[in-house]
Amino acid sequence: MSTVASDEEMWLDGSAGRLVRPYTVSNGRTSPTKQLDLLSLVRSTGNVAHAQLDPEHAQTLDLCHGPTSVAEVAAHMRLPAVVAKVLLSDLVDCGAVTTQAPKPASDPTNRHVLEALLDGLQRRL
Repeated sequence: MSTVASDEEMWLDGSAGRLVRPYTVSNGRTSPTKQLDLLSLVRSTGNVAHAQLDPEHAQTLDLCHGPTSVAEVAAHMRLPAVVAKVLLSDLVDCGAVTTQAPKPASDPTNRHVLEALLDGLQRRL
């Protein structure tokens, strides 16, 4: 039996919840330096070693080996999305990850799409 607590056990308590407030993870910052959408994809570049990062950033980077959405990173880290965005924007700033904005499913000015949307909404009402 190991006496060393995992990262998860160290930061979470079953009955009390998170032992460290989410905004302490981002040093109190609530504004990311890069604009990231919840559907933006992030991916590790492999250019920054974990030893160069603090534990929160290293843990975030571990989730970005393949294309991963900002929402997925936040969910896996059990953090509010804005805190995950701050951590990810820090990783973008230091060259550890790249981002790709989500692509729209269709042209928002396409008349046929707008009419189909309107028809669908009218049927549901």
